[in-house]
Amino acid sequence: AVGFKSPRAVSYFLDKLVDHLFIFEGKGHIRDFLGDYSDYRELQKQQDREQRRQERSEQQQRKTEAVRLQPGLNPEQKKELKRLEKQIAELERQKQEVSLQFEQADLTADRITELSKQLGKLQEELELKELRWMELAELD
Repeated sequence: AVGFKSPRAVSYFLDKLVDHLFIFEGKGHIRDFLGDYSDYRELQKQQDREQRRQERSEQQQRKTEAVRLQPGLNPEQKKELKRLEKQIAELERQKQEVSLQFEQADLTADRITELSKQLGKLQEELELKELRWMELAELD
C-alpha cells in the first residue's frame, strides 16, 4: 500500500490519476464531476463558505426581526449603541494609522502584504460594527 504523509500529497497523486470524478452524495445519489480532485475540493470549499455566509445572514435577519418587534431601545441596547460608537471611533483611528504606514518609503513587499491584511480586517470589523450601529439607531 502507498502511504501518504500529507493531504497535499494525496491531492497531487489524485490530480495526476483522474480528470473525472463520481461523487457519492448519499441516499443513492451520484454526481458526475468533470475535473480533477483539487478542482472538486476548491468547489466544495466555496460551497461550504457560501452556505456558512448564507446561514449567518439568515441568523442576522432573525436577530434583526426580533429586535424590530420591540419598540424603542432597551437599556442594554442603549449601552451597546454607546459602546459601538466608541469602538467605531477606535477602529477608524486604527485604520487611519495603518493607512499612514503605507506612505513610508522603506516598505517591503512582506510589510505591504501584512498592512493590507490588517487594513482588510479592520475594514471588515468596522463594517460589521457600523451595520449593527445602524440597526440600533433605527430602533431609537
